[in-house]
Amino acid sequence: MSITLRDVWKANKRIESIIERTPLLYSEPLSLKTGNHVYLKLENYQPTGAFKLRGAANKILSLSDEEKTKGVATFSTGNHGIAVSYVAKQLGINAVVCISNRVPGEKVNRLKRLGAEVVIVGENQDDAEARCYQLEKEEGFSVIKPFDDPYVIAGQGTIGLEIMEQCPEADEVIIPLSGGGLLAGIGYTLKTMVPEMKIQGVSMEQSAVMHESLKHGAPVVMKETPTLADSLLGGIGPDNEYTFTLTKNYLDESVLVSEEMIKKGMVFMMEYHKMIVEGAAAVGVSHVLKQSDRRGKNIVLVISGNNVDHQAICDLI
Repeated sequence: MSITLRDVWKANKRIESIIERTPLLYSEPLSLKTGNHVYLKLENYQPTGAFKLRGAANKILSLSDEEKTKGVATFSTGNHGIAVSYVAKQLGINAVVCISNRVPGEKVNRLKRLGAEVVIVGENQDDAEARCYQLEKEEGFSVIKPFDDPYVIAGQGTIGLEIMEQCPEADEVIIPLSGGGLLAGIGYTLKTMVPEMKIQGVSMEQSAVMHESLKHGAPVVMKETPTLADSLLGGIGPDNEYTFTLTKNYLDESVLVSEEMIKKGMVFMMEYHKMIVEGAAAVGVSHVLKQSDRRGKNIVLVISGNNVDHQAICDLI
């Protein structure tokens, strides 16, 4: 096993001065529409606007003083890079973020405002990853992986601890699924404490790499296509060490939602909760909106972030 419950609790203590303990909001509109008791775990309330801060903080704070002095580098579709840049700025260390040209402009601007050196390369996250590891060899940076790292997974697992404290009656947790760090951390934490907990992962219909990898039984490579859920783009790596196996072990069901449903989920959050969330954060809302079974279950949706490009919001309305 790559992580233990003790690792998650240690992460919880390690990152407490940097992250926010985010609210769990009962969603009356979603509950009335679905016939379930639906709660929203609002990771969009993090200082960086997304859950990624937890994993990035846990990994960077675990580095030695020598490693911190040399600086950190990462590759990202945006939110992880923002998190790494934020933590690096708090600690006074240098950060380089490698991204593809598919990353929305608002996220690029946010990275620059946080003081990171931004390297834009290629058409997808795999290209950005290759450049990041090249910098590791050339400059001696410590690479902060977006998801496939035990410290990052344990950091995301702290969301599971908070869910159990805030909603111990939860029957099911619905989590955006991309590289698997978020689902692996929360799924492992919750299933270790409550084995009967149901864990669902939700991805967009196009370029759902983890979903397809699970179907094939091994990591696959897919071409990235434009999507409202741009934070869910990116490969899981052919040499994936942790998140593929953990996701496979702790995921009960992987589902896909259309671009039209993602749009409806984003609009629903604006209309009923007065929140602007990114497409990746709305996939869980989209999924429960299309469900027809009214089961009276206690369901927690992880609202993963709010770093959405302004133009995307304009296009919705």
